[in-house]
Amino acid sequence: MTLIGRTRARGVETLTLDSPHNRNALSAALVGELTDALADCAKDADVRAIVLTHTGNTFSAGADLRDPPPPDALVALLRQLVALPKPVVARVTGHVRAGGLGLLAACDISAASSQATFAFTEVHIGVAPAVISLPLLPRTDPRALARYYLTGERFTAPEAARIGLLTTAGEDVDEALAPILDGLRRASPQALAETKALLTAKVLEAFDRDAADLTALSARLFSSAQAREGMTAFLERRDPAWVV
Repeated sequence: MTLIGRTRARGVETLTLDSPHNRNALSAALVGELTDALADCAKDADVRAIVLTHTGNTFSAGADLRDPPPPDALVALLRQLVALPKPVVARVTGHVRAGGLGLLAACDISAASSQATFAFTEVHIGVAPAVISLPLLPRTDPRALARYYLTGERFTAPEAARIGLLTTAGEDVDEALAPILDGLRRASPQALAETKALLTAKVLEAFDRDAADLTALSARLFSSAQAREGMTAFLERRDPAWVV
């Protein structure tokens, strides 16, 4: 079963997360297929830009708790999105949770419909948004992240745009993306690659400096007693023992 759909129109390759049975959770298989698809796009001279989108009502529910990718595989995917020499544009028409927000932050441009919602739910299962902080912290308002990281609250697409998680939000996401994709199609491949390198230098510095420590933190937290309780409670649809 293929988990990543692929189509192309006028130089723009659309990669579609297509695992609706688990709300496009970041399983080992999905992360592997997306990594391979992005590598193909990077090598293809006919691809000017990439749109990353989804089937169903959820862009991504975060890590697949039944089949999680190794932390270093998720780090590699996020870094690949940031370092890819072609612009990557996220198109969101549904909900985004936990690790899915890392994908958004790693993209160069991100747009969502007003129906989309967002939440860093890690604290509710006993872990922290460790690895996804690599692209998030350099690009998103720190005071807003403090609130949403610590509380796990849901927030809206306009709020996500206000804090820098999204580039734009509107009723019709394709209408919002039309001038963006037109601009990318009119740009030279060399100019896009070099301009993206200017924009992502600080983000890649964060990866090179902090990836090993945050990967270790993620592994430690996911193997903890509180994480086991949190994930069990989530799968059993009950509150974890620490809720007061």
